[in-house]
Amino acid sequence: MRYIPALVLLIWALCALGGPFLPLEPNAVDLPRILAAPGVESWLGHDELGRPVWERVVVGARTSFVVSVLVVAIALAFGTVVGTLSAWSGGLWDHLTVRVIDIFLAFPGILLAIALSGVLGPGEKNVIIALSVVGWVGFARLARAQTLTLKHREHVRAAMALGSGTWRILARHLIPLLAAPLIVEATFAVAGAVIAEAGLSFLGLGVQPPAASWGSMLRDGTRYLLVAPHLVLAPGAAILAVVLAVNLLGDRLRDRLDVKTRK
Repeated sequence: MRYIPALVLLIWALCALGGPFLPLEPNAVDLPRILAAPGVESWLGHDELGRPVWERVVVGARTSFVVSVLVVAIALAFGTVVGTLSAWSGGLWDHLTVRVIDIFLAFPGILLAIALSGVLGPGEKNVIIALSVVGWVGFARLARAQTLTLKHREHVRAAMALGSGTWRILARHLIPLLAAPLIVEATFAVAGAVIAEAGLSFLGLGVQPPAASWGSMLRDGTRYLLVAPHLVLAPGAAILAVVLAVNLLGDRLRDRLDVKTRK
């Protein structure tokens, strides 16, 4: 049981990375199979246009994977730099950074992402930009809090006394110590990005037809929920499995990296 979350994420990554090399036809219309139920020939049935749901779920995995990984990578890098420099510099720069973070936290993240996506327009790139603008705040806040504590430690003070430059101290003495909590935060951010991407696609602000996305599949399937529930159950189960697996692995990683919980 303990390896099931890792297996789910491995399957998700393989579908995302290997999907383009598989002989899939997610947009192939087959009119005689419109709203066909799952069976031997088609594992998850067909949608309202006769397209294979299984192949669209596999292709949709790539959308959620690419968006979540890029969003977390951008938000992690930018937020870490901003939060670390803010705590290290102090003064007016730190005060302004804290005010900006407070302003972002005053708005619900998903609503701000919806507003940005609406302004930028639909599309995968714009979704990545919108979610990155929203997601960096959590990393900046965590990096700032950790840096405020770590910058007073003896090895940091010794490096300052020896004349080491700011960037050298940050790179060699602070960032490595920040890595553990930031990595844990990043795992939970991946789960949030998957849900956010699906939500934006559900609202029509994500990838556009005929490209497949779990969120857009949910949106299209709700119209046929009573006659073809598999159109909603398939992408919904995919989102549930990935998000649950990421959160479980994040909990395990947090327990492993937390020295207070070790016996």
